[in-house]
Amino acid sequence: MIHIQKRQLKTKHGLAALLAAVLMICAMGLAQAASLQQIKQRGSLRIAVANEIPYGYMDLQGKPQGVGPDVARHIATQLGIPKIEWISTTFSALIPGLRARRFDMVAAEMAILPQRCGHVLFSEPNSSYGEGLLVAKGNPKEIHSFEHFARSKDKVAIMAGADQLEMMQALDVPQERMVTISSNSDAISTVATGRAAAYAATSATIHQLVDKDDRVEAAAEFTDPVINGEPVRSWGAFTFNLDSKELQRAVDEELARFKQTDAWRQIMTRHGFSEADADESFNRTREQLCAAH
Repeated sequence: MIHIQKRQLKTKHGLAALLAAVLMICAMGLAQAASLQQIKQRGSLRIAVANEIPYGYMDLQGKPQGVGPDVARHIATQLGIPKIEWISTTFSALIPGLRARRFDMVAAEMAILPQRCGHVLFSEPNSSYGEGLLVAKGNPKEIHSFEHFARSKDKVAIMAGADQLEMMQALDVPQERMVTISSNSDAISTVATGRAAAYAATSATIHQLVDKDDRVEAAAEFTDPVINGEPVRSWGAFTFNLDSKELQRAVDEELARFKQTDAWRQIMTRHGFSEADADESFNRTREQLCAAH
């Protein structure tokens, strides 16, 4: 909500400023996200992915892949929406894109974090995942944890907008030791060429990248970062604009039903999630995660 401070408007410039503010408020009120009924009427649901394997990405044929898109397809079918319009963007553009209403929903398994909950709506968790590191073949720097970068001069690559930035900051890793890349597709070359000693991402992402190039490997004997006395684990979900509560509720209902099926677990397994990851997705609610400190 925008609050306009009351004060005496002594000039025409003050009146013009007030008029401009009122018009902006009116425009914001009119620019509502599409309702579920409107989405059904137009026959298509606009869903964004961030080209992050295995969460949501476009393959070489331009087809959406990943745990997010696979589950989203099932939900859209159950909601009676015949078509999905897929939009590929960078991870850091997902929340701004939702707020600008360029798409209706995000299927990127974005982690539910308190600082995000004030800007977008989340579904209940669809997935859960831990962390990992991509390193050069043979792990010449002997890197086995995020904490390594707080006590060495080695650099770590992080995808722009990803959760790992805040993890590194919480571990007191200096900014000059972090290398920002735009997408996962840049991770292998960044590590293989020595621009960074490692790439920090989720364990599922790391294992997908390892299969693509023999110059890199997953750091063995990796230990999850411990922040505020707790090992770090994330819970991923679908994401919506703040005024898309009707769509959020409908997705929640279908997701809850689908997660009780073998078909949902098969999607998790196909994209590299363990049974423990699947089970963990039931152990936190959106409310708990949005309120976490």
